[in-house]
Parts: sequence; C-alpha cells; structure tokens
Amino acid sequence: MIELDKVSFAYADQGPSVQDVSFRLEKGEFAAILGANGAGKTTTVRLMDGLLKPTSGRVLIGGMDTAASSVSERAAKVGFLFQNPDRQICKNTVREEILFGLRTVRGQDGEEALQARTDEILKEFSFSGEEEPFSLSRGQRQRVALASILAVEPEILILDEPTTGLDYLECCQIMDRIRRMNEEQQVTVVMVCHDMEVVLDYAHRALVMAGGRLLADGAVPEIFRDTDLMEKASILPPQMIGLGLRLGAGFENADSPEKMAETVLALRGKGAAQ
Repeated sequence: MIELDKVSFAYADQGPSVQDVSFRLEKGEFAAILGANGAGKTTTVRLMDGLLKPTSGRVLIGGMDTAASSVSERAAKVGFLFQNPDRQICKNTVREEILFGLRTVRGQDGEEALQARTDEILKEFSFSGEEEPFSLSRGQRQRVALASILAVEPEILILDEPTTGLDYLECCQIMDRIRRMNEEQQVTVVMVCHDMEVVLDYAHRALVMAGGRLLADGAVPEIFRDTDLMEKASILPPQMIGLGLRLGAGFENADSPEKMAETVLALRGKGAAQ
C-alpha cells in the first residue's frame, strides 16, 4: 500500500529532516512511527501522503508515485488526520464539513448518495449535523475531523498525534473506531504517537526514527523490549513492559496487566514466587 524507497527530504535553508528512509507497508497493517521530537516522524508521514515531495528517492501509494500524482488522486486513497483538527476543519456546520470531503472525493456518486452517507456518519458519531465545529470541545473537533475522513472510506489512514489534547474516554472512542476500520475493512493505518501505552494497545508494527533516519522496524512488543534501542531513540517503553523488564526472569513477555497476572500465578504455582 505504501513504499518509501531511499527517501530523503530537506526543508529550505535547513539540514536534512529525513535521510535515506526505506520501508513498505502492506494492506491492513497498523504501524506506529516513534521517536523523540525532531526525529523526522511528521515529515515522514507528510511525505507518505504527498503533502511533501521527496528531495530524493520515491514515495509510492498503491503503486502511484506521489511526485507525479494530483491531490484528488491521493485524497481518494489516503485520509490524513492532523495533530490539530482546527487546521483541517473549514466549514460552518458538521454536516457541511462531512459533505465537503465527500463531494471532493466521491462527487460522482450523486448528491442523494452523498447526503445518505453523511447521515450514516452523523448517526455513527452522534452528531446532529447542525453543530458549529468551533463551538465544540477539542476532542469533539477531533472526532469531526475523523468523521469527515472516514466518510470517504480511504484505503490508507495516516494519523499525526491523534490523541493529543484528548481525555481518556475521547482517546478510547477515537482509537477503537480506527481499530475497527483496520480489522474489519483492512484499512492500512499509520500513526505518529508519543503515547507509548496507546501504541502498545493498538499498533502491531513500530518504526523507530532518530535524526531523520530509520533505526528499527519490527513488532511493537519486541521493539519496546530493546532497551538499547529505546535509549538511543530517547523513548520510554510502556509501563507494563518496563515493569516486566525490571522484574526479570519469567516476566519478559508480560506486556499487559492480564499477562502480568497470569505470569505471577504461573510462577506461584511452581513455587518460584510469592
């Protein structure tokens, strides 16, 4: 679905932000891009969507070169959720916001079909449609932005810090909806996220960056258990994995409260722990 082939990018009058990055994402993957501030994560996902064009190398979306494709061609395949929803909301009501994306990407379906699809999304997200987006809370505006993207049913969903500014319930609502898309519709999801607990709960694959380069690419729990890598990338692993590593023998694979409890009970049964 997405391929970066020896991609580099530099902003004007600055050094390289991304350097010689290569990886592929297949249909239905859920990947997180991790790293400290300035690691090149946001630049990488903007290259993946064609918002930025590589200085060298190629970015392919479903085999389509982003450097030679139009905005409308890319929008039909990729939905991009910005860290700040206010940067992508542009209409006066929630209904108009959802319709805007639908008309742009699926205008050929006809107005009746677009209105019907809008009604479905409004019902799913519990909006009346007449709300003014900027009168809503930050979490609700994030849900408006997400609803407008999901309405067009993209094959790829790119999320730049989707949980920033959300409380726990809002975070769960948004991430659970994204997980359903990934599992039920095989939508490929790429997420930049500083919350390692969210990454552990939802993503399957982690790509770790530092200094604009890709340091590691692998399954999320294994990436978090690599203490040398975490130190190099200035990342603190999720609490459960950190606790398991501290406890040592028998607890290395305990990456959730449930697995931690199972491990304790198993060791107690063997008389190895109290």
